Amino acid sequence: MTTPRDHGGGLDAAIARFGGRRADWLDLSTGINPVPYPVPVLPAADWADLPDSAARQRLEDSARAFWRIPDAAAVLATPGASAPIAQLPRLRPPGQVAIPGPTYNEHGAAFRAAGWTLADDAADALVAVHPNNPDGLTWTPVEANAPFCIIDESFCDTMPDESLVALTTRPGTIVLKSFGKFWGLAGLRLGFAIGDPAIIADLRDAIGPWPVSGPALRIGAEALSDPQWADETNARLTADAARLDALMTKQGTEVIGGTSLFRLYRVADAQAAQDHLAQHKIWSRVFPYADDWLRLGLPAPDRWDQIEGAF
Repeated sequence: MTTPRDHGGGLDAAIARFGGRRADWLDLSTGINPVPYPVPVLPAADWADLPDSAARQRLEDSARAFWRIPDAAAVLATPGASAPIAQLPRLRPPGQVAIPGPTYNEHGAAFRAAGWTLADDAADALVAVHPNNPDGLTWTPVEANAPFCIIDESFCDTMPDESLVALTTRPGTIVLKSFGKFWGLAGLRLGFAIGDPAIIADLRDAIGPWPVSGPALRIGAEALSDPQWADETNARLTADAARLDALMTKQGTEVIGGTSLFRLYRVADAQAAQDHLAQHKIWSRVFPYADDWLRLGLPAPDRWDQIEGAF
């Protein structure tokens, strides 16, 4: 039996331990935008019919325009970023992979499952989580370079000018994008793999036909064609991240990193801090490798009083 890996979420377990109804809880354990993109009314055919190639092409064209993807790079819409994370290590012969961390643990799990050996450096493959989860550290083009290079930009839409998508013209390079986090629609399960056409072709075959649902194709295409919403969202997230930092530093915590979708704090005792917040029906993220790290996402605009009241 596979041991579950450490992630945010798991609100049902918090409710079982601390009580309350789901509606009472403020889940700040993930880095998902609390103000999601407004979902349009969908035609019945999006639910009833198999997704067609024209809808897929519209979505991928919208992604190409939004992220300014080089013409030489290929684009593939995927069922979340987790699908390509799991499949990409299987598309190349196993060797040594460098995954500097601590970072998102699914990358290491996927490479190990595919027979790769984790190395500190000078590896056949590299995973660069940009910006990194949980500390928000970023990579430079010189650093993000390997014969097989996966650049995970799941949170990079909060800092679009820092994107390394221009590197997708390099052979062996893939950039991953997660739609659910910045656009706040994690349940839609939509992601993108961008880069080396040969690898993308192999990934397309590995994932199989109809990887993205009809509703996700339409919603994703509309959202990626709405740069004004993205700009306004980034402005709000930046302001709210600063507000959360100000609140937490008043409690004596130290800001040690993050993005505008999640903030990472150093506290005296992370487990005690999580338990305290849980008494106020606020769920946070702690880490098995750092007992003084507490990560918080952002509350929705109408839920600030709950976290402010916890202190």
